[in-house]
Amino acid sequence: MRVLVTGGAGFIGSHVVAELTGRGHEPVVFDLAADGRDVRDPDAVERALAGVDAVCHQAARVGLGKDFGDAPGYVSANDLGTAVLLAGMARARVPRLLLAGSMVVYGEGRYACPAHGTVRPGPRAETDLRAGRFEPRCPVCGADLAPGLVTEDAPADPRNVYATTKLAQEHLAASWARATGGHVVSLRYHNVYGPGMPRDTPYAGVAALFTSSLARGEAPRVFEDGGQRRDFVHVRDVAAANALALEALAPAGTGAEAGVGSGPPAGFTAYNVGSGDPRTVGDMAAALAAACGGPAPVVTGEYRLGDVRHITADSARLRHELGWRPAVPFAAGMAELATRPAEPGCSVSPGAPNPVRSTSC
Repeated sequence: MRVLVTGGAGFIGSHVVAELTGRGHEPVVFDLAADGRDVRDPDAVERALAGVDAVCHQAARVGLGKDFGDAPGYVSANDLGTAVLLAGMARARVPRLLLAGSMVVYGEGRYACPAHGTVRPGPRAETDLRAGRFEPRCPVCGADLAPGLVTEDAPADPRNVYATTKLAQEHLAASWARATGGHVVSLRYHNVYGPGMPRDTPYAGVAALFTSSLARGEAPRVFEDGGQRRDFVHVRDVAAANALALEALAPAGTGAEAGVGSGPPAGFTAYNVGSGDPRTVGDMAAALAAACGGPAPVVTGEYRLGDVRHITADSARLRHELGWRPAVPFAAGMAELATRPAEPGCSVSPGAPNPVRSTSC
């Protein structure tokens, strides 16, 4: 199967390319940082789509950024870029899309109140955050809540600009599928980490920030109280999920693996991609510091508006329907990350106003 991989020179994209190659497919890399080709350029997209069977869309601007002034750049890179790509796919009649989605579309995760069952707390108030009250409360009675696992049918509730653009990408892809009869799988990545992560950039994820601090001999700075629950999933496991999903979308005779079922139906299907082993942000910082013999983490009590408290995945659908299983346990992955530091921040083409990076969550 010949697969166009946008963002194929980036963090996740490069691992997807390696995984596809190892499984006998033919990935075609399309990447702004590598060769100056931008998914917002219709002519470049048209040339890149020639002769491909599917598209694996990893290119995106990621992270919370610095402030709301970043919003036009996020919308341009993520949503305009996706729209241009999908229009090109419609013209070229490329019928299969694997989209790098994100758990951020859910907002806060799943919570249960002892009295009111499953509830959805609203955004956390800055007055509570300033006072060190980080846990969401029941919106009905104010009681403490127990966090749980989020399934793909949970309502979307994006709470920052990046999250809003990731949800818009899904809506655009679903509209394209309805209009063309195409197939879309969105893999909603949870917190992806591993070798090749970008660092020293405001768009990096928390794992990259911690490893950057430790590489400088500094203690990792853990926001809030360190109790934020996340699902940290290794990039090689994410790459394997991409390959399995693409093979499930492929018709017979295009290199699909034997044993894969009929695959997702035409239209839009979402899958959570998480390790199934939730940990706290404090756990990650402590594991990285211990693995490299660095200074112990410092819990600062700082916070960022737009961050959610707990978000962890239920990846049962991906496991049951596509047979995916994560292979890298938390301790081994942290040890590898500590000994193989993140890469410097992504380079971009001179003059590029909105750098497009391979998505990290």
